[in-house]
Amino acid sequence: MMDPKHVEALFTRGTGEYTFARWGRPIVPVVFGVQEQVLPVIKGGVEAVVALAGHEMAETDPEIGTNFMMFFFSNWDELLDVPKLDELVPDLKSVVNRLQKADASQYRAFRFDDDGAIMACFSFVRMTAANADMPAETLALNQAVNAIVLWSDTAFDTESPLAVLPDDGGVILKPEIASVIAAAYQPLMPVSDRDPSHALRLYARIAKAEATS
Repeated sequence: MMDPKHVEALFTRGTGEYTFARWGRPIVPVVFGVQEQVLPVIKGGVEAVVALAGHEMAETDPEIGTNFMMFFFSNWDELLDVPKLDELVPDLKSVVNRLQKADASQYRAFRFDDDGAIMACFSFVRMTAANADMPAETLALNQAVNAIVLWSDTAFDTESPLAVLPDDGGVILKPEIASVIAAAYQPLMPVSDRDPSHALRLYARIAKAEATS
């Protein structure tokens, strides 16, 4: 089991601020840029992570229709041709330029409600050689995990939230990350928090779950 400092680091941004948020409404995913037969795999990964969190999915969001949009594409500049995307991602052209210069393979943009809870996530995946070689199940699980809470921008820089099973090569969510997600969605936990003491509350719930399992 991870210690409190490890939990805190998962939500401490590179600039030093502790920032946590989870979804405050049912998740409604939609996927662009993949073949039709891949759609059930992507949505299945989202369903698995949402179920782990004890959260909900829905057919539509009454305010914005779909609130978890996943885009798969070859080059960042393709985003500039997506109708009305600049209305969802502020300053889209500058964002695209920055991602091109960094040779980035992924990017996520979140929107939040008045309580600080996640109300929408726009996930962008450039299909680099590495991403193209990744099984669809792994790609789906990775996107779902990264969108289920607002992790630190450095949370998974050196260590993936996923693990490869030694027997069959399958990929699963690491148990310690699964524990953090489950604790974050417990009913008495806040939908957002900027106080590092929040990490101690997460840790206490993780420890309790470990002790009773």
